Amino acid sequence: MNNEVRHIVAPLESRLVGELRAGDKVLLSGTIITGRDAAHKRMTDLLKAGEPLPFSIKGETIYYVGPTPAPPGRPIGAAGPTTAYRMDAYAPLLIEHGLKGMIGKGRRSEEVKRAMAQWGAVYFTSVGGAGALISQCVKQADILAWEELGAEAVRRLVVEDLPLIVATDVHGGDLYISGPAQYRR
Repeated sequence: MNNEVRHIVAPLESRLVGELRAGDKVLLSGTIITGRDAAHKRMTDLLKAGEPLPFSIKGETIYYVGPTPAPPGRPIGAAGPTTAYRMDAYAPLLIEHGLKGMIGKGRRSEEVKRAMAQWGAVYFTSVGGAGALISQCVKQADILAWEELGAEAVRRLVVEDLPLIVATDVHGGDLYISGPAQYRR
């Protein structure tokens, strides 16, 4: 595992996705989108029906988060990561349609990891339970679609130095496997 912290910018480019390795520490700045279960179902239903999404996912990084309401003077409330496997049924199709990054917590399924390797995507993990601290990295939040979903509406976030770790890379590296393995030796 590399101890250097790498500054990266979203939307992600394929070249960058290919350079990242499981265990890399990154500070992500730029624009990302949010979405959880309900939004993922709507996105995949539209794609399966051959319909366009109300926003582009090409090159995007999606943060699995349902933020709390914004306090006065802030763009967003607490914004901690949701468990990623809840989106595993939807992720392969989104990756096939251009999604380049995902942010959540916990392991991913073999199907998601295969899609990541085939289409070129990366999975970042964030610290659960640190939603108030993470929200300090969010500089702007705007609803893109499905406002009626409340916390699960799709938002575009402008983030600055969002601290993440590459959990799964396009080369088959998986921190959830390699991390514990190094301590079993």
